[in-house]
Amino acid sequence: MNLKENIRIIEGFPKEGISFKDVTTLLSNGEAFKSSIDQIVDYLKDKNIDIIVGPEARGFLFGTPVAYALGAGFVPVRKKGKLPCETISVDYDLEYGTDTLQMHKDAIKPGQRVAIVDDLLATGGTIESVIKLIEKLGGEVVSVDFIIELTDLKGRERLKNYDVMSLVKYDI
Repeated sequence: MNLKENIRIIEGFPKEGISFKDVTTLLSNGEAFKSSIDQIVDYLKDKNIDIIVGPEARGFLFGTPVAYALGAGFVPVRKKGKLPCETISVDYDLEYGTDTLQMHKDAIKPGQRVAIVDDLLATGGTIESVIKLIEKLGGEVVSVDFIIELTDLKGRERLKNYDVMSLVKYDI
């Protein structure tokens, strides 16, 4: 299945000059959504994954069905203040300022094999922060998997020490 045909492009969103890749159209097409999940699961099935980590918010949408299909656990990474128990945090840079990501302190056990699943790889900054959280808890990042990769932003280069897989690539 051609997943690219199921991703809507919205020019000028959220601001002028941006070509937004909207996965809601892929999510609403059962066949396309299933195909995207099946492809990620197929890629991960022989990697002995213990935990899938999904960054807020679209990582939840793609990561949980992947975890289910693999029989793995799922761990959410949230913005600051959204998780109820003791957390670890990492700050990361945004275009204008910084933000904080958090994960429960007991979410990953030392030695667990982890795959990160998210919708989009752009510059790689958010995923690099997620990797720091996982490794801080002793997890081993085995694979980093995306629906979409914006190749011109060179996020793959930032993640060069990790196995990175994306289903659909765009030059922006």
